[in-house]
Amino acid sequence: MARTVFCEYLKKEAEGLDFQLYPGELGKRIFEHISKQAWSDWLKKQTMLVNEKKLNMMNAEHRQMLEREMVNFLFEGKDVHIEGYVPPEK
Repeated sequence: MARTVFCEYLKKEAEGLDFQLYPGELGKRIFEHISKQAWSDWLKKQTMLVNEKKLNMMNAEHRQMLEREMVNFLFEGKDVHIEGYVPPEK
C-alpha cells in the first residue's frame, strides 16, 4: 500500500513520495509533507524556470534561487512567476 501524507501544497491527504528526492533537512521536510502530485507540479515549474531564466545548475546562486522558488511554491502557496508566460486557458 502506498504511503500517504497530508500534503502542505494540496492541503489534503495524498499519496506520498516513495523516497527522499532532495538532500538535507529540506529534503526530509519535502518527503514528510509533500505528495507525488505536488512534486510533479513543482518539477514542471522548475523546468520552466531553468529554461526561461537560462539557469546554470553549476552556479551556486542559481541553485539557491531555484531552492527559494521551490520552498515558496511547495510550502508557502506562491506560484512561480515567469515574465511573459501566459498559461493556456483550460
